[in-house]
Parts: sequence; structure tokens; C-alpha cells
Amino acid sequence: MNEVHPDQRVAVLADAQNLYHTAQSRYSRNIDYSALLEEAVDGRRLTRAIAYVIRADVPDEERFFEALIEIGFETKIKEIRTFADGSKKADWDVGLSLDAVTLANHVDTIVLCTGDGDFTRLCSHLRHEGVRVEVVSFRESTADDLVEAADAFTDMSERSDRFLL
Repeated sequence: MNEVHPDQRVAVLADAQNLYHTAQSRYSRNIDYSALLEEAVDGRRLTRAIAYVIRADVPDEERFFEALIEIGFETKIKEIRTFADGSKKADWDVGLSLDAVTLANHVDTIVLCTGDGDFTRLCSHLRHEGVRVEVVSFRESTADDLVEAADAFTDMSERSDRFLL
């Protein structure tokens, strides 16, 4: 597959909920999105950076969304849905996948910041289309199939001090 080079056009798609839950449950810390973006871009040309977030009506949420924008991410926000039985659901799997497929013709590399195995098929599709796919996430919460489907994998756990606040 295509190698890394400075002129490479890169899109970074960050599944904020997926990263947040691992950072909280394993480390009781938050993600340093500035470090994440810098690592994902790796000196190449950033075309788009999108953070997929869920509005959960928690304190400092708006400040978090604004911070993402200041760092360089576009934010796509989805409201959490509560069902009659009290269960809640909100995920960006379809939205992130559609954006990745749409961006595939405009970039050389797509960096998926998630460990969600639901994106394994997306990786395979993008690679088939000639796009380099990199995954950045915590290994302990990343599906083996996703790691295997990507061209490169960065384990945030190996350098947690860089990626966590």
C-alpha cells in the first residue's frame, strides 16, 4: 500500500465517544486531542479533521466542543436518544463511514481514531479504493480485526502520557 510521505493529504476522523470511554475506564483521564491530531497528521498535509461527538448535557460539554474547534477539528454533534424503556443510544458509525467514503477521493490517507471493530469493513473498502488507512486508539479496547485491516496502527496505550491529559 502507499507509503507515508510529507505531501500526503490526510483526513483524521475521531470517534470521540469510543476514545473517551477507554480513557475514562482505563486511566480516569481525558484525551489530549491536540496531541492526537499532531500524531495522526505526522507532518503531512491535513485536509480535514472531524471529531464525532455526542451531546449528553453534561457540565463543560460546550467548552469541550469549542476546544476541539480551536485545535482544528470540525465537530459533528449527535443528540443522545432515550427510548421508552429508558435505554439510550447515540453513535456515529454510519456518519463516520459515509464521511470516510466521501473523503476517499480527496485524500491519500484516512486516520481512524477509534477501536470500534464495526469499522473493519470500512478499512477494507478504503484500502481497496487505494486509500491508506491508519488506526490510532488504545490497543486494549481495539478490535483485532480493525488492527489487522489497517495499513498502520498506533497504540495510544504505549505512550499514554502523550495522549492523555
